[in-house]
Amino acid sequence: MQNQEKALESSLDAMLSRVLDLKNSIAQFILKLEHEHETLSWPSVLDSFALLSSQINTLNKVLKSDKIPAMRNYILLPLVLAPERDEDLEKMTEGRVPAFNHEVVPNYLRTKPEPDLDEKEHHLTSSASQLTPESIQQQVTSLNKIASNLLDLINSSKDEWDVESTGLRTAMPTMSSPADTNTLIAAISFGKSLKQHRPQATAPVVPQQTATPQQRAPEPGKAPSSIKTNIKASVHPYAARQNPNRGMP
Repeated sequence: MQNQEKALESSLDAMLSRVLDLKNSIAQFILKLEHEHETLSWPSVLDSFALLSSQINTLNKVLKSDKIPAMRNYILLPLVLAPERDEDLEKMTEGRVPAFNHEVVPNYLRTKPEPDLDEKEHHLTSSASQLTPESIQQQVTSLNKIASNLLDLINSSKDEWDVESTGLRTAMPTMSSPADTNTLIAAISFGKSLKQHRPQATAPVVPQQTATPQQRAPEPGKAPSSIKTNIKASVHPYAARQNPNRGMP
């Protein structure tokens, strides 16, 4: 009896370690999908799937090993149900099960699917059992024919796309020259093939002065005046008639 208990404990520890490795790999893959979806490459996704597949195969080998007792021969029964919060259980389940109460036990210790799913599965099973071998063969043949037609259509479309893409590449004119691009990069980065520009000396431009018809050249010894005067003598006509000899010598 003690040997069986020790074997059960060791097998449970081995299964728990494999399940924890699988759980960590799934968590890392989900984290990668959520935060690296923009830069994620298909080879990286394939590597993650390969890791998950290998861990699942390892777990199956552990379960099928001769050293592991058949778990179907053991029955798991809840001994105590408590509606209060259990800190140890919450820590062990990483916050998923805060209390082991009447609401949690039917879901976590269920050996069958939920009633709705069980009913749907039973309906599908009964419908499949009513089919005759001839009808099953006809459906398989029609499905294979549809699949082959789709494959032919996809392959023909792929060949047409390849031909069109090749024709576009050959007919497309080249819009740039690699030699000119390299020369431009060398000139910008290292100043290659650039000549130093020397500015030419130019004589100062003197504005020309044009004299208006009313301006006169200033006499020597006198400063030019900027005030223009226009003085006219005003003589009364009657005074000129009364004294015609006034002002004469």
